[in-house]
Amino acid sequence: MKKQRSILFLIFAFIFAQFAWMGLLGLWIYWYVSNYIIFEKVGGQLSTQVAIESPNVFIFVGGIILIVGIAVAIFLFFRNLTVQIQLTKLYDNFIANVTHELKSPLSSLQLYLETLYNKEISAEKRKEFIETMIKDSNRLNKLINSILEISRLEQKRIAHNFHIYEAGKVFPELMENSFAQFRIPKSSVRFENNANCKCVIDRDAMQIVFDNLTDNAIKYSTGEVKVFIRLSSKLKKMVIEFSDEGIGIDPTNLKKIFHKFQRIDNRSVPNVKGTGLGLYWVKEIVKFHGGKVTAYSEGKDKGTVFRIELPIYKTSKRIYINSLLRNTAKKEKEMEKTDGD
Repeated sequence: MKKQRSILFLIFAFIFAQFAWMGLLGLWIYWYVSNYIIFEKVGGQLSTQVAIESPNVFIFVGGIILIVGIAVAIFLFFRNLTVQIQLTKLYDNFIANVTHELKSPLSSLQLYLETLYNKEISAEKRKEFIETMIKDSNRLNKLINSILEISRLEQKRIAHNFHIYEAGKVFPELMENSFAQFRIPKSSVRFENNANCKCVIDRDAMQIVFDNLTDNAIKYSTGEVKVFIRLSSKLKKMVIEFSDEGIGIDPTNLKKIFHKFQRIDNRSVPNVKGTGLGLYWVKEIVKFHGGKVTAYSEGKDKGTVFRIELPIYKTSKRIYINSLLRNTAKKEKEMEKTDGD
């Protein structure tokens, strides 16, 4: 409630400031025009010995420019403040989501540990409990690592390993790894591989991209998960199209989904868990590869298509791609030197 009041106060303050400057500008114009009219009427009747200066146009124009500049500055300040308020709200939602994501497996672990400690259970049940606890601990580990990795990515402290790969070979391998991890049967996946080119990627980073897209397809599918992958090369770009047949995305939200902490509420799947970092992570990784990612959906229950464009090796963005390879080679030499010592 207090936040809403503060936002309303800022809005009214901004509107008041604009009206104040507009009023001042109107009074200034009125003063100038009035003086000019008086000068035109009276100036000729006064003695020629009296030096009368006409209103200074440069001062008038300079004043107007100053007022406009101040008004623009106020507008920019208000806009940036609004963005910060939105980010704060998203950050609050992120904290709440992460707290929930951390609390659920922790509560489960505590329950199983207390049961194992306080009760005598069969060996079979004990094994089942331990397997569940391992899954919960892996879930915790994955969540914490994802947050740390995004922090490192933003601060450019990740040790990327970029190498040259055959696109038509490496991407199907990475996707099959994701599908195997999330237990998506081969019958639910269709491939169309027309990528006859080479590209420079970090395998581990791109694996994260496909893991997140696969996880997204599972979360936002109400029935059987179905995925269609199309690989192609066009001009100087290698294109990956990752399509699912899920609930789709409202076209007005297609750009928002790649924002940090952003989660789109959907009544079709109200219990979907997440932190709002997955697709932001995808965007940042693809961006670091010199590419871009976009999303397309015709609307509700129409599925979603994620389109990733990456530069083809020795064809596009040569300077940037070569710098990635040089940095990787430099780091590998430093590691070899450290191991040798």
